[in-house]
Amino acid sequence: MDTPNVYDDREWPYVLTLLPADLQVSARQTSALVRCRNVPSAAALIRMALAYAVSDLSLKDVAAWASALKVADITGPGLFYRLREAEAWLERVLAQTLQNDVPQGPPGMRLRAVDATVIVGPGATGTEWRAHVVINPATGRFQSVELTDDSGGEGYARHPFVAGEVIMGDRAYASARGIYAVRAKNAHVVARLNPHALRICDTNRERVFILEREKEVPKMGAIEFNVMIPIPPEKRSKSHKSWSLSKAIAWIPVRIMAARTRDGDVIWILTTLSSAEASALRIMELYRLRWQIELLFKRLKSLLHLNNLPSRQGPTAKSWMLARLLAAALAQKLVQPSGPFSPWGYELREERLHA
Repeated sequence: MDTPNVYDDREWPYVLTLLPADLQVSARQTSALVRCRNVPSAAALIRMALAYAVSDLSLKDVAAWASALKVADITGPGLFYRLREAEAWLERVLAQTLQNDVPQGPPGMRLRAVDATVIVGPGATGTEWRAHVVINPATGRFQSVELTDDSGGEGYARHPFVAGEVIMGDRAYASARGIYAVRAKNAHVVARLNPHALRICDTNRERVFILEREKEVPKMGAIEFNVMIPIPPEKRSKSHKSWSLSKAIAWIPVRIMAARTRDGDVIWILTTLSSAEASALRIMELYRLRWQIELLFKRLKSLLHLNNLPSRQGPTAKSWMLARLLAAALAQKLVQPSGPFSPWGYELREERLHA
């Protein structure tokens, strides 16, 4: 995988959002940039520092590069002086960047993430087992697990949630019945939306097609829509004909927000939390923590080799998997996880939020 040049024009707008917001203030407080002569801002200075650190360029070459791109009008010796005086500032910026900034859930609510992973044995041609897992995304530790065969589908209704929890899931969990099951427990949903698998209506209960609004999603930031989700009747006819909205057993008010990745792809997120409980910015930040469950699966399969079943359907297959999961549960009590990680790519800051 190619490592991006974090200082170049294409990557820099995103890298800047990952740095502390008070760069200018901290640069002055640490005397890294008392006067902005030749260097227009703290962002320009740290951009040159990154270019020098991760490239093969000399100070003279970095200064020439910065001058050519109008980042700063500086010479090699001038850049040397600036970087020499920036040691305490760079130390402070590094500490701020590395600090534990796990987004917390809305006041009084607990965060949970759910997902399932497939486990197969030798010679398998399809799914043999499925592990359905609930984790605490702030710590990366799993809190419950259920093993099923290939007939055990994914869904919120499988898990025992309680009031006051915020449950995060991927697109497989964004179903009308799943959302209804969570709200019946007075818990809330934050899930990746699959617009093709869910009926979406406006506040007047008229059908809308959210993908038609994709062009409104900004390049950076987020946009939000208030919609209603109809819950289908319990019994469906064998003809599989589409059911009428008038037969919905309930209507769940939800918010749908969208943002673009660095590649320009649109990610749609659905939540039952109100805007008073969590802003669109907070919802997008919270969803990043769902990636913790993907990392858990990678650890289970790469470190404990959970996917290397000695047999597919033998009498000890399930016991073997349970023993491995028990080992993982014990290990996470002995080893403190290094913290959350997500591939979102940049930080969605408040000033970039679009209503």
